[in-house]
Amino acid sequence: MGRVMTGRAVVIDYGSGNLRSAAKALARAAHDSGFGGEVKVTASPEDVAGASHIVLPGVGAFADCMNGLKALPGMVEALTREVRHRHKPFLGICVGMQLLASRGLEHGVHEGLGWLAGDVKRLEPADRTLKIPHMGWNEIRVERAHPLFAGIESGAHVYFVHSFCFEPADRDVVGLTADYGGPLVAAVVRGNIAGTQFHPEKSQEAGLRLLANFLHWIPGRRTAEQDGE
Repeated sequence: MGRVMTGRAVVIDYGSGNLRSAAKALARAAHDSGFGGEVKVTASPEDVAGASHIVLPGVGAFADCMNGLKALPGMVEALTREVRHRHKPFLGICVGMQLLASRGLEHGVHEGLGWLAGDVKRLEPADRTLKIPHMGWNEIRVERAHPLFAGIESGAHVYFVHSFCFEPADRDVVGLTADYGGPLVAAVVRGNIAGTQFHPEKSQEAGLRLLANFLHWIPGRRTAEQDGE
């Protein structure tokens, strides 16, 4: 992974179910890739302020996750300050990615963080025999080179569990896609903000590689593939 980086990665604890497995996978990726900092699970805005990398996991309904985040005093404000204004690397996972959207359309219309314009809508596969939720392993397609996707090729398998998907207003933010009775957004990235619809902590080699890439990500730095374009 190159030179050793030091820092502190925080995983936001707001009552979402998968944060422990996400933190464990992130700690493994940190160890294996030479990230010389710690990984901490926290509900504290002060820890977010002191972090170098911020991870927001999410499992369950959009509104419940958004309400859980808002219930932590000062957390949304801390995230907005550190991510939007201080440009710290941010990774949303599953519903954590969906919360980046303008709105979630699950059981009504619910406001998201609004960091990436678009809506979170119910999956509607063209093949009606496909089950909802979309659960299990699926192939991804790399739509554009990016440091987060270094070493991950189209055809890699990752693990999904979701019934809703993010439809961004600007397709330029789409980094990875998958197919489930039609294309769906598997990962987004813009500036220092990224998200995956799949669960990297459950995606074995590809997932650990993405988490390691995230820990060593310096937003704005180009990949070798991009330099050769």
